[in-house]
Amino acid sequence: MVLLLFLPLFFAIPIQSSLMSSSSQPHFVRSTRNISGNKMSEAAPQQYFEVTHPLPSDDITPACSVSVLNHSFGYTYGSPPVSVDYTPPPATCKWSLAVLEFRAECKGEQYDRIAGVWIDGVELLRTSTAQPTEDGIFWSVRKDVTRYSSIITKPNLTLAMMLENIVNDEYTGVYHVNISFLFYSDEAARVPLSIIPGESGARTLNRKLISVKTHGNVDQLDINRVLNPLYPYDKPADLVIPISGALDEGFWFRIQDEFHVQTTNVQISQKTYKAVLELYVSFHGDDEFWYMNPPDSYVETNHLTTGRAHGAYREVLVTIDGQLAGAVIPFPVIFTGGINPLFWEPVVSIGAFDLPSYDIDLTPFLGLLLDNKKHSIGLQVADGISFWLIDANLHLWLDHSNVNAEMLKYKFPSMEIQRVSEFVRLDGKFEIDGERSSKASAWVHSSYGILKTKVTEKAKFKSKLKLEGTMKELKQRIKKTTKIKITDEIGQVIVNLEVKINYPLKISIDTQPGLDKGTSLMTTKVEQKRSDRFFYGVNNSRVLSHKQNCTGLMVVKGNSVLSGSSDNRQIYNYQDEFGCYSRNVTVVDGDVVADRTLTTCVV
Repeated sequence: MVLLLFLPLFFAIPIQSSLMSSSSQPHFVRSTRNISGNKMSEAAPQQYFEVTHPLPSDDITPACSVSVLNHSFGYTYGSPPVSVDYTPPPATCKWSLAVLEFRAECKGEQYDRIAGVWIDGVELLRTSTAQPTEDGIFWSVRKDVTRYSSIITKPNLTLAMMLENIVNDEYTGVYHVNISFLFYSDEAARVPLSIIPGESGARTLNRKLISVKTHGNVDQLDINRVLNPLYPYDKPADLVIPISGALDEGFWFRIQDEFHVQTTNVQISQKTYKAVLELYVSFHGDDEFWYMNPPDSYVETNHLTTGRAHGAYREVLVTIDGQLAGAVIPFPVIFTGGINPLFWEPVVSIGAFDLPSYDIDLTPFLGLLLDNKKHSIGLQVADGISFWLIDANLHLWLDHSNVNAEMLKYKFPSMEIQRVSEFVRLDGKFEIDGERSSKASAWVHSSYGILKTKVTEKAKFKSKLKLEGTMKELKQRIKKTTKIKITDEIGQVIVNLEVKINYPLKISIDTQPGLDKGTSLMTTKVEQKRSDRFFYGVNNSRVLSHKQNCTGLMVVKGNSVLSGSSDNRQIYNYQDEFGCYSRNVTVVDGDVVADRTLTTCVV
């Protein structure tokens, strides 16, 4: 690790409150009143949405459905999750695709909140709320949860939802939530192959669809391949074990700093031939904008009171018996109170309603785990400060008899990091470059044969943070390539998967004194992209490219946004071996002025 610091000879200077914005992080609440203190004009409730691709089951009548939870989250801060009895689909319901439908509405003034949904400690959805208005808002999330089939088919389980909310004289918003499960049959499952261009708004899209059938004279298609994502969930796991905390505190672990390690002891079945750990991650408090945090030396030297420091690198680490087995640099999701709340009305930022989870293939570690003993799986955050909410699901695929495994190679070093820090008083430049290459492989002996699984990864992290006068600028990029290769005992390739991610982020914030006393005028820009590319075999691939470009200004008093203007353009492209989905959305001052779906993608 290389650390270069350039410090001035003059440290102690008076800090004006107007300059403190250069080191503080932008999290605001959208005020329902204007500068004069009067209520905004009344209008009908607004639908909010996240730009994403439709599910194959959209606009199709489910074979059966189960409404599980209907609850209003008022003052719930410090309370345990709401728990209800979970009802699985009836035995007479024939299905192969399961969808969790989350619907919410709220009215008044409120911060954005984080929420999680679990069954028996297994997390199914991590989501955040939109910021409501005086006229009310509503939104919905539909998520394919087929991968959790082994859980959602079981009786006598408990569904829990955590949403800590504060309601008082100032923050009046109560979140009303309904959760249902929708189950679809093989015959009804359809794949979107083309899109009819046209204005769709936030409503249901017009789409040409084809049915996937497995009978008659039509071509046979692999139903599992159609109805489920690519490897590692080409078929749902036989068992899912929660790596999570206690129900009373919400099943997620609350990670307080870089030294805080939360562990769960597990003993996995000796019939396991494949293991994948699915991580759920969100960041809050002083680390909500971790990617914009200056180093401790800057905060201490300038005698700043903010706790948002410790630099701009974070990584979630997974250990097995204290040994590093996987790591994830999470996609920097911006919640609806972040940077500029006007950006996220009514189209929220990438991942805000359905935070991504992250898969770590632990199959090469079966040589350690298949000994009929308990092993400690640990979760922590490198360089983290308070606080992170993290838990995980351990997906296990089981053979009909015991499996033998032998680890062949293991190399998982810590991230090699170079840091450059230069600052004079409140002006400074901070750069971080990180890189790691890892590999692990093992033989697994099962009824499927003697198979070798080799996992190699290369991760790169680069960050440039510039503080100059009233301006704060960030340029960050996260890149990672994962290769998973499975071969038989004679070297024939069974699975050859390559996953590439690319998460660039640019943010600029300029803060000037406002015209009215106690107000500030903030000019904000956000450019962000989520690029996930899965290549599986010769003809199979799944490519996601989602970009958002936002510009705007706002008048701020304290943490309340009184007025302003904004535009948000999002370009979404999704393509797999079955076809393509493309959607371009433009929002100006809270109005969707363009919303087009196209038949061609540029990914």
